[in-house]
Amino acid sequence: MTAISSTIKDLFSQLGIPAGVHASTSTGLAWKAGSGDSVFSIQSPIDGSSIGQVQGASKADFDSVLQTADAAYKVWSAIPAPQRGEIIRQYGEVLRQYKLPLGQLVSIEMGKIVQEGLGEVQEMIDICDFAVGLSRQLYGLSMHSERKEHRMMEQWHPLGTVGIISAFNFPVAVWAWNAALAAVCGNVCVWKPSEKTPFTAIACQRLLEKVLKDNQLPEGVFSLVIGDATIGQAMASDPRVALVSATGSTRMGKAVAVTVAQRLGKSLLELGGNNAVIIAEDSNLDMAIRSTVFGSVGTCGQRCTSTRRLIVHSSRYEEVKNRMVEAYKKLPIGNPLDENYLVGPLVDKAAESAFFNALEKVQAEGGKLIIGGEKAEAGMDGCYVKPAIVEAENHYHMVQEETFAPILYLLKYDGDIDNAIAIQNNVRQGLSSSIFTNRLQEAERFLNWRGSDCGIANVNIGTSGAEIGGAFGGEKETGGGRESGSDAWRAYMRRQTNTINYSKELPLAQGIKFDI
Repeated sequence: MTAISSTIKDLFSQLGIPAGVHASTSTGLAWKAGSGDSVFSIQSPIDGSSIGQVQGASKADFDSVLQTADAAYKVWSAIPAPQRGEIIRQYGEVLRQYKLPLGQLVSIEMGKIVQEGLGEVQEMIDICDFAVGLSRQLYGLSMHSERKEHRMMEQWHPLGTVGIISAFNFPVAVWAWNAALAAVCGNVCVWKPSEKTPFTAIACQRLLEKVLKDNQLPEGVFSLVIGDATIGQAMASDPRVALVSATGSTRMGKAVAVTVAQRLGKSLLELGGNNAVIIAEDSNLDMAIRSTVFGSVGTCGQRCTSTRRLIVHSSRYEEVKNRMVEAYKKLPIGNPLDENYLVGPLVDKAAESAFFNALEKVQAEGGKLIIGGEKAEAGMDGCYVKPAIVEAENHYHMVQEETFAPILYLLKYDGDIDNAIAIQNNVRQGLSSSIFTNRLQEAERFLNWRGSDCGIANVNIGTSGAEIGGAFGGEKETGGGRESGSDAWRAYMRRQTNTINYSKELPLAQGIKFDI
């Protein structure tokens, strides 16, 4: 047994995950083996060790889960919102208790360094705290009516069943962003995690079970369905799923959007990013370099907010290039459970192939590889690569595409900040953006309506590492969705306008006369 295999066994014991081939569906209180054709054999990207197998769910399994969720909604939605918040508070306490083993499992299954794995669990804890407060703040509006002795108001009601499709790169946090808010709003949740990272989902569901049982809640408030793309397609097409929140590639998001729109359902999409950092002529290079390195190699370049493009003023270009190369030379690459390393492996061999293919294609277009782009000797049989920096032009096909790997394209701009912003905006995606400048005018120009066209625009911090207090999401091919903080809760509810007549007359709006 390898060291990683031994660690997996220990983590499963701590998190309450049984041995053997694992069931693919849970309604919060009961687990059932899947009846689908797929069996997912999961290996750790750290060294290829077997994590375990999951028998995939079928459409029939999914239908059974939806029936249970529908019944649970009638009970859950009738519970007062502050009491629903109390359930989420209790789950947050459980996550605090199990933060270390769950964070380690995230690292083992997905490959991100353990500090990022722990940070992801902390995001879950933070959104639980946010949701508890939100449960007492689901505010409507009161408005003056044009009619005498009438009152108008708006109120918000839950939607019903919320389907959550999450991606491998944040295997637990993004589910929590959606589930915590959807639940305090009165919805029940059905989660389809990435088939690349099912065991972190199983762990989250196992940790949730005790809270549900202790509070005598029915089956179906929080459900889990592990399956292939057919489950996602079933979720998107089923009218019983009022909202589908999908995180993943733009290709996947377009398919979900079309399917949901055909039945006039609701979708919340968090899709691809092609994020840029602008380093202006007057900027703090120490801050800019450190931030850009984290943004480009953190999670081995597999964040939707990863820095893909670095747009540098020509007067600082050579200095930035040299300092970035020196920083990349020092990057410690290896076992993500060892805190001495800052870069772990890619999630699997397919991601590794995509990394090398993208580098080959961009060089064929004229790009110049200046560092990295090789297999890394990390002393383990995993998916380790050396992060790459490529001098390129923004119009290159590969620069326009999002490659989920640690490739940073180094671009140059001349003139004023408008030229840099034009380069940044000239991609199809619009998630995260950043500028480093000490000039107030440049910062404000970047943030105004003619500046960054992204959903996230930062000044003197990087593109990666969002806090849960702000709404998270992007524009254009990023999908337009918003999750997490601010008023993102409204996506999980339906708005209702009410007019109350407390007079003894029946005046009509706009002064219309209709006497009979």
